[in-house]
Order: sequence, then C-alpha cells, then structure tokens
Amino acid sequence: MTETMWEGRYLTVRKQGSWEYAERQGQIGAAVIVAVDDQGRLVMVEQFRIPIGRRTLELPAGLVGDETEGESLATAAARELEEETGFRPAAIEDLGLFYSSPGMTSESFHIVRATGLERVSAGGGDGQEDITVHLVPLAEVADYIRQARERGLGIDAKTLLVLDIATM
Repeated sequence: MTETMWEGRYLTVRKQGSWEYAERQGQIGAAVIVAVDDQGRLVMVEQFRIPIGRRTLELPAGLVGDETEGESLATAAARELEEETGFRPAAIEDLGLFYSSPGMTSESFHIVRATGLERVSAGGGDGQEDITVHLVPLAEVADYIRQARERGLGIDAKTLLVLDIATM
C-alpha cells in the first residue's frame, strides 16, 4: 500500500513499506537536449540550482507538458532549447527514456538530439532563470567539465551520460 506523506504544487512524497520516494505531479516528463552547432560545439548551460545551493553545468533541459497539455516531446524540447540557449533546431530526435535516480524518485527524462541549429536570440531563460550559455568544442568537453568542477560548479550527471552521444 502506498501512502502520501506530503504533497506540494510540483512534487509528492510517497511511502511504500519502509521506502520513501518523490514523484513529479501530473505525470510530466522532461527532455534533456544534446545540441551540437555547425561548428562542432556542444551547447551547455550554467544556472543556479536551489536544491544544491550552487551553479551547475548542464545540458539544456525542460519539462514536457508543463505549459501546454498534450505537448509533444519534440515541441517541448525545441521550445526549451530556444528559451534557454537561443538556438532553434530544425529537427529533434528521441534517443530514449531514462530515469534520474530510480531509488529516490520516479522522475524520468528523454534524451533528445537537436540538429540544424539556428541562433535566433541570446537565450538565458525566462525572467526567473539566470542561464549562461556555453558553446564547447566536442574535443574539449571532458576537460571543460573537469575545469567547471574545479571552479566549484555542480555537474549534472546527465551531462556525463551524453559525452559519447554528442560525438556520434
């Protein structure tokens, strides 16, 4: 039997037996975007994340269906990529469904590849976000991540997952 321990606007904490876990409200998923521009640079973002109290280096990402019910994965990914980074993709390819931390949360995300990028704005996110866009040559991504960690940035683990995908 599953018991609801706490429920907020975006998250619910549940208990099943002795196991406690969080789930996102409304079955909303997420898209994590691997985008490489025509100069061979991986598009990455840096932003402050309240749960860890520091800025992080991540791939662009966002929720699917949080603004429009029934929104497709491709539409959400394109919207988030443009909002966060200023790049508009010609195409979005779904690379698969993944779970962020299945021992603690039911949260899932799709990794997508965005191609045919066109820079249409500076990006930076919406009014509540303070996103810095980084364009990192593919051959330098591993070193860039290491240097970001040394500077004190948190590194989103999903970034490591796609190192091979970005160079394919």
